[in-house]
Amino acid sequence: MQFDSFLFLIFWLVVLALYYSIPDWRSRKLMLLIASYLFYAAWNPPFVVLLWISTNVDFCLGKLIGAAQNQPRRKALLALSLLVNLGFLGFFKYADFLNQTAAEILAWFGIGYQPQPLGIVLPIGISFYTFQSLSYTLDVYQRKIAAETSLLDFSLFVTFFPQLVAGPIVRAPQFLPQCKTPRQTAADHFVWGLTLFLFGVFAKAILADVGLAPVVDRVYADPAAFAAADAWLAVLAFSGQIFFDFAGYSLCAIGAAMTLGFSLPDNFHCPYGALGFSDFWRRWHISLSSWLRDYLYFSLGGNRVRPLRTVFNLVLVMVLGGLWHGAAWTFALWGIIHGGLLAVEHGVKHAAGFRPESSAARLALMLATFLLVSLTWMPFRAQGFENLAAMAAALVRSDGAAVLDQSSRIAVAGIVSAMLVWHILAREIRLEQLFERFSPMVRGSVIAGLTISVVLFSNGDSRAFIYFQF
Repeated sequence: MQFDSFLFLIFWLVVLALYYSIPDWRSRKLMLLIASYLFYAAWNPPFVVLLWISTNVDFCLGKLIGAAQNQPRRKALLALSLLVNLGFLGFFKYADFLNQTAAEILAWFGIGYQPQPLGIVLPIGISFYTFQSLSYTLDVYQRKIAAETSLLDFSLFVTFFPQLVAGPIVRAPQFLPQCKTPRQTAADHFVWGLTLFLFGVFAKAILADVGLAPVVDRVYADPAAFAAADAWLAVLAFSGQIFFDFAGYSLCAIGAAMTLGFSLPDNFHCPYGALGFSDFWRRWHISLSSWLRDYLYFSLGGNRVRPLRTVFNLVLVMVLGGLWHGAAWTFALWGIIHGGLLAVEHGVKHAAGFRPESSAARLALMLATFLLVSLTWMPFRAQGFENLAAMAAALVRSDGAAVLDQSSRIAVAGIVSAMLVWHILAREIRLEQLFERFSPMVRGSVIAGLTISVVLFSNGDSRAFIYFQF
């Protein structure tokens, strides 16, 4: 049940109708919880049990950790929470990957081992709700929050359907207080929620799926068949595709939650207008990058340790962040590259005190950051190292055929250029603030135009959101 599907539209309308027809707040929350389980069951019903186990285990362990006064006991309870959550994640996501890696290591020593794939189906959203639920027990252990006493509220926190399968990863202090009093939805917030949802669907269905994905898929499927110019175009197209795909999902999630009176945190803020890599990670997938920073990087000592240890911390966190996205060494490579770039930037800032002040210097740094980020998406998108090497070779080849048609090139160049200009100009302002500056007539025209575009130009391809595979 994707956000850009007719089935979800029906589901959402039914949920809204029931939600606002129920006067009692507890009954409303119960209805939302049931709807969230139905939403998840639409993907794969048996995995609802997994979600239910994670929820109940962390709820019970949170209460025990909160009540315990003995530190070793608190540590043991937290370790149990980590074991259950990361155990599920590790088994379903990494069992085949570790099995295959073991076979490759044994082959280096001349030991023949040919494992059969275990055929494990990855539960959708497990990386997201695992981190979300785990952040709760970590916060209770660190005494940042008190243990939750309502199983209903905690269950809704873990399973809330707008952000259940692909984030944003919401922290308990951001969501649980909203469950304590009936949510009041003002008319302007409701309309803005619908508008955000429309922005998200347009970004996903039109810009990502129709405008950019066909070029990316064609070139990455056979890089050797394309000229260097087309390969570069595909690299830049994927930068746009993954942004519009995932930021589009986040906008849909935030908008849908807003129509129910709930507030979810922003997950993207003009990342391609970033001044360097640390700024990029403050703007890209904000809920994940802040999770890794608060629960992993700071726990390792962050930058309050020796310089070499700081470099190690940065690279380790980014490698684990890469493997969080997918069980493949290409994702680890993506993390190593980003960790290395962050370490270099960290060193340059501290050693040379480099701070771009002029507009020209800032613009140059933004464009350089965008170009390097685009290149680092290659291991993220490539289907293995052989495909990655072929794409890298295509970027510098002097021959090759110009296979892409002119309309595809114009579409990619237009969308990516507009995205880049938007990110640079709007990097200091929120989307809602910018939209409010326009007159009602202009806002209405934009909404009408986006709606017509989605209806007329969406190809009905039903491409899954890229982050569903994580």
